Amino acid sequence: MLSFSQALNTVKDKLAAANLKPGTEVVPLPEARGRVLAEEVAADRDYPPFNRSIRDGFAVRSADVAAPLAELQLRGEVRAGGHFDGVIGAGECVSIMTGAPLPAGADAVVMVEFTETRGDKVQIQRAIEAGENVVQQGSEAASGICILPRGRRLGAGELGLLATVGKAQVTVYRRPTVAIIPTGDEVVPVEQAPEWFQIRNSNATSLAAQVAAAGGVPRCLNIAPDRPEALRTLIQDGWESDLLLMTGGVSVGKYDFVEQVLADFGAEFYFESVALRPGKPLVFGRAAGKFFFGLPGNPISTFVTFSLFARPAIAALGGGEFEPPLFLKARLGRPLRQRTGLTAFLPARVESSSGEPVVSTVAWQGSGDLVGVAAANCFVVLHPEQTSLAAGDLVDVMRKEQ
Repeated sequence: MLSFSQALNTVKDKLAAANLKPGTEVVPLPEARGRVLAEEVAADRDYPPFNRSIRDGFAVRSADVAAPLAELQLRGEVRAGGHFDGVIGAGECVSIMTGAPLPAGADAVVMVEFTETRGDKVQIQRAIEAGENVVQQGSEAASGICILPRGRRLGAGELGLLATVGKAQVTVYRRPTVAIIPTGDEVVPVEQAPEWFQIRNSNATSLAAQVAAAGGVPRCLNIAPDRPEALRTLIQDGWESDLLLMTGGVSVGKYDFVEQVLADFGAEFYFESVALRPGKPLVFGRAAGKFFFGLPGNPISTFVTFSLFARPAIAALGGGEFEPPLFLKARLGRPLRQRTGLTAFLPARVESSSGEPVVSTVAWQGSGDLVGVAAANCFVVLHPEQTSLAAGDLVDVMRKEQ
């Protein structure tokens, strides 16, 4: 059985060694959110393209205002979207608005709050240094330099930057397709009324949402009954996708056939259990040239193990970086104890208290309790050595995917 970090490194290393490169496509900029950039994007000009004022005030020569109460001759005005054609000479200034280009001859801007205007005369009430309240041309990005590297996932900020440099069309990597096979005779479709001994297929629904959020295209296949031949047929279909996810049937029960059927396809198993709570019976391997995960069947185990392992795998298969889960720090609201030897992920809520994040576990009844995980906005991460924690102790927190 591998530790959490060993298992995560195994997934990362196997994907890197496979060196699977997705194809590319060109999409309109508004459709590129969440996609992975497949080209290097350079600045098409200097940014800012001119010395830009960051305050409303007066453009001045710093040499004229080295001491307070200097009086300058007002030459005119320049606003954002316009420019001043002349040159600011000694003893002169120009009224300037935020975002406007600095007139030639000026090297600073004094905020209007520190001035007094009398007709065409402006009194500067404080000393000003060169460069004050001015963003220099090219200081954000010089023309021709790379502003977004290949492999960057595109969020709102990146889209705004692409718009700034005129990229109306963007070359991105194709999203990996991810086949999802829930298993078990007890699982029925969502729209079906279950018998008292059955459960609805929640795992496929949550996994499809997680796959889409991770940048993949979900393919929900039929529910596999606990019969090897039926499972084999569905897995065969699953190899048409870039990644195969199966839920349930990966433990050591009498009707757990996933590993047996995968072995029939010549699967290479990289690990078959991880020291996690929840999610210990977790399988990762490769067959038919495709990677697969056998995720535990309990809904919270499925949710957590996807977040930890399948999500970064989908990012890598989609042309991006392998993105391991991000742990942040918070103070523990209530004491916690746990068994040794496992890395535990407990549903919790983190809130701000006196300006500091404080986290407390929510009420839940184990790895089948979706009510508990729906009430959570994060998971408290307890490492194997953390067997007893007091209120106020710093702990790792993993944000829950939305």
